[in-house]
Amino acid sequence: MNISIKELPDYDVAFVRHVGSYLDTYQAWGKLGAWAGKNNLFPPEQYFIGVSLDDPSITEEYACRYDACITIPQTFNQENESEVQFKTLPGGLYGLYQFYDTIDKFAITYQSLYGQWLPNSDYEPDERYCLEFCMNNPSDDPERKAKIELYIPIKKR
Repeated sequence: MNISIKELPDYDVAFVRHVGSYLDTYQAWGKLGAWAGKNNLFPPEQYFIGVSLDDPSITEEYACRYDACITIPQTFNQENESEVQFKTLPGGLYGLYQFYDTIDKFAITYQSLYGQWLPNSDYEPDERYCLEFCMNNPSDDPERKAKIELYIPIKKR
């Protein structure tokens, strides 16, 4: 696996939470995208970041939580915003894997990173969540593939 090590800053984000199958997160992305459009928040100035909060091999599919996030400028006024929530995604040391495939194969990527790459690296997992930087809209891709920069939180052994 081709992994590069990166240091990321903290990211202030607006987010919409989805609870249920990770394959249905498009619902949260739709809500967040509409809100972002109303607030003129678009790439490349802002990043769309997905955060899977549960391990589907441990948590029942109906209970899996996922946050669809968009970075916001420091000057963004969070007052009177009821359509989204706000939080800070912590920065730090991450392993970066470039994923480009259909979204149904994304879980295999997680399994490979945590089951093969990480145990054989100089790193161990950190307690922060993985960050899934969404670099395209799969429905706009000719092959319906998702382009995701997957950041795995790590620390030196």
